[in-house]
Amino acid sequence: MSDPEPLLAWYATLTPDSIKQAGQFYAPDAQFRDPFNDVHGVAAIEAIFSHMFVTTQEPRFIIGECIVQGDQAFVTWRFVFRLGGTSYEVCGGSHLRFNQAGLVVLHRDYWDAAEELLQKLPLVGAPIRWLRRRFRVVLPGDTAMPAKGPGT
Repeated sequence: MSDPEPLLAWYATLTPDSIKQAGQFYAPDAQFRDPFNDVHGVAAIEAIFSHMFVTTQEPRFIIGECIVQGDQAFVTWRFVFRLGGTSYEVCGGSHLRFNQAGLVVLHRDYWDAAEELLQKLPLVGAPIRWLRRRFRVVLPGDTAMPAKGPGT
């Protein structure tokens, strides 16, 4: 496997123009999967990153830790962006699998869409926050109370 650092540097400095460089890092038939997408091919992967720039303001990835083992790597990251004047941060990780040429053949993002994004949004957030409180385990000595009804 080749060094993942150039790929990680590309993520960290991604712009609408640099998206076109995806073919330098992804195999032609690469799979990309996250909580909202499951696509194959460089063009589809480029479309996902392009969509990110259309739907959010000032998006960027802050790369954390990277663990490499054989032909795969796991990378932690923070995705920060603005949406409707509000700043958001999504924390997650990516499992990357590389082919013999060092190109990504599998990119699987892991992050909790409900916790990291949906519960922070105005309209859909309230019911998700209620569900999370409702199903939360209350441990002895815990002062937080689970939700008791739809209005709490």
